[in-house]
Amino acid sequence: GAVGVPDSSVPQDWEQRQEEDTLLIERILLLVRNVLHVPPDPTEEQGVDGDASVHDRVLWALHISGMDDLLKFLASAQVEQQWALHVLEIISLMFRDQSPEELAALGQGTAGAEHGEDTRELETLRQRELAEKRARVLQRTSRHSRFGGSYVLQGVKSIGDRDVVFHKGLHNLKSYSHDLGKEPRRLPRRRQA
Repeated sequence: GAVGVPDSSVPQDWEQRQEEDTLLIERILLLVRNVLHVPPDPTEEQGVDGDASVHDRVLWALHISGMDDLLKFLASAQVEQQWALHVLEIISLMFRDQSPEELAALGQGTAGAEHGEDTRELETLRQRELAEKRARVLQRTSRHSRFGGSYVLQGVKSIGDRDVVFHKGLHNLKSYSHDLGKEPRRLPRRRQA
């Protein structure tokens, strides 16, 4: 900006604001409140069913201009508490034509449809992931752990007074003998029958 003229595009902290700035903000908020406060005139608003009312068009203009974001900022900023009542009144007037039941039902209707669609999409993705997992398992080489567990055979004594510890699978138990795992004794060829 020019020398001595503050740049209006840069937001100012509340400490740096002058009295004119505070008055300007309050006048803008009051203007928005007064515009939204105008009651609907049914004789003037004879549109087609589903046509946006004047109130709806004003709300759309506020949204396009970014005023709704500014109101959200003023409502949530700790340092802007002095405007809380003005903002509350404006928000109350924005929702004047809607009943709480209609707003809740409208939100649930779209949320319910979106939820059902999301659930179907998630189920499709889950099925695809399971199919890919099965394909990966089938492609993998079959490696099997040779460890079948360790079992104590009670009543069968090993060397000493302890019971035998059996390191094979239980299906091999029928063919158990003390010679299991030992190299068979080889006879020289000339002694074989």
